Amino acid sequence: MEGGLVSAYLMQCWGVLREAAPYVLLGFLFAGVLKGLLPDGLLTRHLGGRGPLSVFKAAALGVPLPLCSCGVVPAALGLKRQGAGPGATTAFMISTPETGVDSLAVTWAMIDPLMTALRPLAALITAVAAGLAANLLPERLLRQEPQTLSPLAGADCCCGGCSAGNQHDHAAGMCVRLRAGVGEAFDEMLSDVGGWLCIGILVAGAISLILPPDFFSDVPGGELSSMLIMLAAGIPMYVCASSSTPIAASLLLKGLSPGAALVFLLSGPATNATTITVMARSFGPALTAVYVASIAACSLLFGVLANRLYAALGFDIHAILGQVGEALPAWVETSSAILLLALIARAWLARGAGHGH
Repeated sequence: MEGGLVSAYLMQCWGVLREAAPYVLLGFLFAGVLKGLLPDGLLTRHLGGRGPLSVFKAAALGVPLPLCSCGVVPAALGLKRQGAGPGATTAFMISTPETGVDSLAVTWAMIDPLMTALRPLAALITAVAAGLAANLLPERLLRQEPQTLSPLAGADCCCGGCSAGNQHDHAAGMCVRLRAGVGEAFDEMLSDVGGWLCIGILVAGAISLILPPDFFSDVPGGELSSMLIMLAAGIPMYVCASSSTPIAASLLLKGLSPGAALVFLLSGPATNATTITVMARSFGPALTAVYVASIAACSLLFGVLANRLYAALGFDIHAILGQVGEALPAWVETSSAILLLALIARAWLARGAGHGH
């Protein structure tokens, strides 16, 4: 019996991995190209001051960047030291981890096109709202000199999305930059995100195996109750945008509403208990409160709107879930899954060898 259960669990995990892998690889390829195309100093040139335009620019620039919440705080520290205002810094800290080109590719494959569109739109509006609110805070409530955090020092982004202190050779040709960007995506980024992606797949496999198909249909309190549960789970949990997607897809298969899934997809990647603690120490409790409250309020608001939109359009997300990903041939899914596992293992081995010197 135990052997059969383990076998069934591994098959569920393998199925999730096969479905996600082609789009994860495509997403990291896009992320690498984006990294190579972004001009040096783009962020710091546009995020200065306290005006609403800098907030919008920060939010918009953060949406496609593949950077998780573990790296967004040190990146924000670097931006703040180089003159970014509190609103722009807050907007960047929210829009960047909530979504990225890699997670959008997986959302397209494992959920549906409508959720793929809603996710970055909600992230952008949440970030702008939080940034505008942060700009209203009086100067006395803002910590003027962010503390240096030894394990997170500098502005290096742990997922390779951007670096305020990263200097490129301006004379390098476009091909060199693209090659370096793609190489960084499949080395540094994958070594950071790969582990969490694997955890997300393992959790998704467990959800698929353990929970009954109508589990969330019987939750007392209806859709709002499910959203609050997802919010309570998402805010303290560390889960990056890519790894949150297979978890959300598995929960949708168990009857979770699209709005509650969106709440998890927004609140989970945006923050976690460690990020909140580091933010309070580095930026002060007032800005941290605006950050967390904005994520919570906007996640719930967009969750309600998502449910209304799906109902108005007549879309049954549970009927169309993952249909885009099913269009690929089986051999593409299988070879992509094997390649992704090999690349993750290679990135981890390279990181281990680097730390050994």
